[in-house]
Amino acid sequence: VRRFYAMFGDKVSVLNSRLSQGERYDQFKRAKRGEIQVMVGPRSALFTPFSDLGLIVIDEEHEPTYKSENTPRYHARETAIERARMEHARVVMGSATPSLEAYSHACDGEYLLVKLNARYEERPLPQVSIVDLREELKKGNRSVLSLELKRDLEQVLERREQAMLFLNRRGYAGFVSCRACGHVMKCPHCDVSLSEHNGNRLICHYCGYETVKPEICPSCGSPHIGGFKAGTQQIEKVIEKEFPKARVLRMDFDTTRTKDSYEKILASFAKHEADILVGTQMIVKGHDFPKVTLVGILAADLSLNASDYRAGERTFQLLTQAVGRAGRGVLPGEAVIQTYQPDHYAITCAAAQDYKSFYEEEILYRELSGYPPAAHMLAVQIYGKEEENVKQLARRLTDVVKSNMDFLQILGPTPANISKINDIYRYVFYAKHAEYDTLVAVKDCVEETLRQWQPRQLSIQFDFDPVNVL
Repeated sequence: VRRFYAMFGDKVSVLNSRLSQGERYDQFKRAKRGEIQVMVGPRSALFTPFSDLGLIVIDEEHEPTYKSENTPRYHARETAIERARMEHARVVMGSATPSLEAYSHACDGEYLLVKLNARYEERPLPQVSIVDLREELKKGNRSVLSLELKRDLEQVLERREQAMLFLNRRGYAGFVSCRACGHVMKCPHCDVSLSEHNGNRLICHYCGYETVKPEICPSCGSPHIGGFKAGTQQIEKVIEKEFPKARVLRMDFDTTRTKDSYEKILASFAKHEADILVGTQMIVKGHDFPKVTLVGILAADLSLNASDYRAGERTFQLLTQAVGRAGRGVLPGEAVIQTYQPDHYAITCAAAQDYKSFYEEEILYRELSGYPPAAHMLAVQIYGKEEENVKQLARRLTDVVKSNMDFLQILGPTPANISKINDIYRYVFYAKHAEYDTLVAVKDCVEETLRQWQPRQLSIQFDFDPVNVL
């Protein structure tokens, strides 16, 4: 916003979640009267009533938050393209790690692809090293910091530079893996990791497959089986113990609850009032700190093993962004990626900052499994206060769809990823097909069935091509 105000002055307005309905209405009125020409904001800014719209820019177009989680569940990318078509405007989407949907459209010639192949002022990319945490275990190192990362932190502090430590907790849903060989417990039907639940149960949130958590690794026989437990607070304590003279800032959900706390932490770090910033994904989003010469990624596997078919894509995007925080000034940068799966293509491609190789590998997996963008997916969610009623309706609706459309691939029904919120139980089933219109027909079939049955105190929602496991 500051940059746009500096360039265009009072022709710019902004929308954000802190505006009241009245303030939002005032900004829309100003736009309609032609008093402003640029609106900066989240996905709702797409509905600004400009009378002569010429350009829509979607920055970081790969972000999952561009998909609304509430009804109507629109995607900002699709909405922007449709509005631009209606008003003969242009859409520019920017990303260092485009979504597979956008890049596949570019490969098919539907979008024009423009590449930036060099950093600003031709600055070099950071030197990236991948640390195999299985080897650290063999050396007797059980700390969240590898020996290499510890050594690099010491050197950064000696040079009076700054470091960022990123705990990759996005999509973390209690996956279970072997600490000795890195083997992850996966669903045999959906190729996503199983989530750990009470009673030592492992569950797939796509098809409902369930098994008992093993006591020894089925791959190597090791007893070192478990989930990742460390959080940002524990990591902050480890840093303070290892480097007592270092000034440490923590940035996560807990430290950014109050108004302006987000900006205060970033401003403090920018002024070099701290040497090390520890945080979750919010610290890797486009920030520019010239004195940051080291980025440590503490648990690359957390998002890689989320029970979501987009896990590889999300991991690649996050790691690429995190690595890119190092060496943005005149000082050269380096990054250390700690992982139990050092050979996984999402990790090796992120380390090399090689999007094309990642895309070519990932799109094959999507095509084999029938996931977007290779095919389309519809999530049908059933909500209600009585779990048995929700479960029964989910099963009956799934059976109706299967009997009417036996050519579809159906997954579920299964309890949702978060199966109960505010005493409301949630079940979901998925339909997959290459043709979007076929899934619209599924929605129509379910709606017609519900009109006939008229179930009480139960609600249904549809989500086409969901961006998160539901």
